[in-house]
Amino acid sequence: MKEIPIPTLHLFEPLEQKLIELLQSLSPAEWKQPTVARLWNVKDVAAHLLDTSIRTFAMAHQYSGDPPEPINSYEDLVGYLNRLNAEWVKAMKRVSPQLLIELLKLTQKPMIDYYRSLDPWALALFPVSWAGQVESFNWFHLAREYTERWHHQQQIRDAVHRDGIMERRFYFPMIDTFMQALPHAYRTVPAAEGTLVTVIIEGPTGGSWTIQRQKSGWEFVQGQTGNTVMTMPPDVAWKLFTKAYTQDTARNLISITGNVNLGLPILKMVSVMA
Repeated sequence: MKEIPIPTLHLFEPLEQKLIELLQSLSPAEWKQPTVARLWNVKDVAAHLLDTSIRTFAMAHQYSGDPPEPINSYEDLVGYLNRLNAEWVKAMKRVSPQLLIELLKLTQKPMIDYYRSLDPWALALFPVSWAGQVESFNWFHLAREYTERWHHQQQIRDAVHRDGIMERRFYFPMIDTFMQALPHAYRTVPAAEGTLVTVIIEGPTGGSWTIQRQKSGWEFVQGQTGNTVMTMPPDVAWKLFTKAYTQDTARNLISITGNVNLGLPILKMVSVMA
């Protein structure tokens, strides 16, 4: 079998175990702490994680609930998903943190078993739209799901000041997946053919990604660094690409060398459905 570009399947189980350990350690006050998800506190984010695991379990049984209203655009899809998320979080206000933990524990294994059952090179049910794809392989779908589990858990950790998943083992596959949106984020940016743009995530957890303007559009290239380089800390990167930071806030936290105008589109890159 071909090598998987971004392996994440082996990380779900340890990441989910860290989630349970984190939630079990929270005080009543910490469950109520606000998060960078703005409208959601810690308990709301944990409830959303339960929602996604239950939806995955349902998908494994070919069950999707009531069909959505007509979806004719990316904006329609985002609106539909936002409504689903809001409805679930509101209903889960009635559920105690202790029961929420038990439900998360109950659904983790079926979720991961379903992920393990997928052929990584078969087409996924849903494409990774934020990377500009209309069809995606399952390995990329799993990587996207991993970024969802990672960044929501990190929202909780950030809110209650807990370390744990910013280490390279967990962080790099997440940010490598997020960075697959880079060519799509630059799709309307004009530049001379051959122009190189590089994004650097600092420190031992990060890395470097370079795209080049080619006849067909912007494409990833290896072993080269652009004259325009955007550099940012790991904590800034995940918050920027999940819209936890506004563009104005992020601009003050990243460095752009070279053609500043060619670097600014990175502020608009989003690697979640939003």
